[in-house]
Amino acid sequence: MDLRITDDLVIDDSELEFEFARSGGPGGQNVNKVETKVTVRWDLAASPSLDVEKRARLETALANRITRDGVLRVTSQRHRTREANRADALDRLVALVADALVERTPRQRTRTPAKAKKRRLEAKRRRSEKKALRGPVDPD
Repeated sequence: MDLRITDDLVIDDSELEFEFARSGGPGGQNVNKVETKVTVRWDLAASPSLDVEKRARLETALANRITRDGVLRVTSQRHRTREANRADALDRLVALVADALVERTPRQRTRTPAKAKKRRLEAKRRRSEKKALRGPVDPD
């Protein structure tokens, strides 16, 4: 079954690699015997599903999550079963990639209103006068 990220991006199952390991957390004896932790790997660098623009956007947005080889890793060990962790890891992968592909509009710089500047400077002046009154009292 293919993994749908957005309307125009679908990842083929053959591109995803799953790795299972023992995980910590709840599970009783099960946690010592069964490999329930799931790591999903997706090779962005070699993925035929991505065009040049999407690949570049993902590499910049997810730079701290991508290995030097260009592989995106997502891990899940929240649940006690392998199937639940697999579904959770895939959901997190979809959310991560979909969010990274959203085009952000750059912030428009605005000027500080004159009234706000005036209010800030007036408050500063009042605070300064109050602190000046805290000095030693002249006995005369």
